[in-house]
Amino acid sequence: MAQVSSKAPSQYTPRKIGAPNTLEHRIYIEKDGVPVSPFHDIPLYANEQQTILNMIVEVPRWTNAKMEISKEETLNPIKQDTKKGKLRFVRNCFPHKGYLWNYGAFPQTWEDPNVVHPETKARGDNDPLDVCEIGELVAKPGEVIQVKVLGVMALLDEDETDWKIIVINVQDPLAPKLNDIEDVERHLPGLLRATNEWFRIYKIPDGKPENQFAFSGECKNKKYATDIVRECAEAWDRLITGKTPKGDLSLVNVTVPNSPDRRDASQFDIPKGENQQPAPIDPSIDKWFFISGAPTN
Repeated sequence: MAQVSSKAPSQYTPRKIGAPNTLEHRIYIEKDGVPVSPFHDIPLYANEQQTILNMIVEVPRWTNAKMEISKEETLNPIKQDTKKGKLRFVRNCFPHKGYLWNYGAFPQTWEDPNVVHPETKARGDNDPLDVCEIGELVAKPGEVIQVKVLGVMALLDEDETDWKIIVINVQDPLAPKLNDIEDVERHLPGLLRATNEWFRIYKIPDGKPENQFAFSGECKNKKYATDIVRECAEAWDRLITGKTPKGDLSLVNVTVPNSPDRRDASQFDIPKGENQQPAPIDPSIDKWFFISGAPTN
C-alpha cells in the first residue's frame, strides 16, 4: 500500500474568526495564505493512485460542539451548527464523551438528494461525505489530514442516506496494519460496535428516537466504501459544473475548472485570523446521559 511520501506540514491552514462557542465563530481554510473552499477547492485524492484521501477535520475526538462545513456560506467555512438560533452540542451518552473519533468530511464529495441509493432505498442527505478517523491522535478543527479508507456504515437519518466512512490517518502507527474493515476489529476490538451504538443513541437525550441503519448496522468493507466515495465524487462533479441544480448550496470556489461559480481569490474580503479564547459553555454540556436498552452485543 502506497503511503504519503513526505511528512511535510499540510499546505492548508485554518483562519479562525470570532471566539469558539459563539455564533460568530468561523474557521476558513487557506492555502498559501489564500482562502479556499474546503467543500470545493481541496482535492479529494492526495496521491495519483487515489489510495490516500484528504479529510477536513470538523470535530476533534472527545469534544461536543457540532462543527461542520457551512454549505450555504461563501467559501464554506467551518462553523458550529445551530438549532432555533442556539449552538448545537452533542450530548455525552454514557460511556461516550463527545465524539468517538476525529469527525469530518471528504472534500469534492456530495450526497445527492435527487438520487435514491438502490440498497439503502433512501435519498442522499445533501452534504459532503461524513468521515470518522479512528487513529490515536486528536486532530484540530480545520486541519486537513491524509487518510485511507477502511469501510463504511450507512445511517438512515430522517429517511436520508447518511454514509459514515471509516478511515485512519496514514501517519498513525497502526495505519500499516489496517487495510480493510476486518482489521479494525482485530486491532481495535469494540470500536465498530461502539461506533454503531454512538450513532444509534446520540440524539435520544434531545428527545429524538433511535437512529436506524441500513444493512442491519453492519459495516461494509473497503471496496464498498471506495465505491461510495467515487459515486459521491461524481455527484459533486455534476453539481460543481452546473449539471445538477445547486439549490441553496454555495458553489463559490477559486480553483475548479468548468465551474460557473469559480471566482478570483482577490474578490473575497475575509477578516484576518485571530486566536480568541473560547467563550464559556453551559455546564450542562458535560452532563452524562444514561440510555437504557442499549444492546450489549
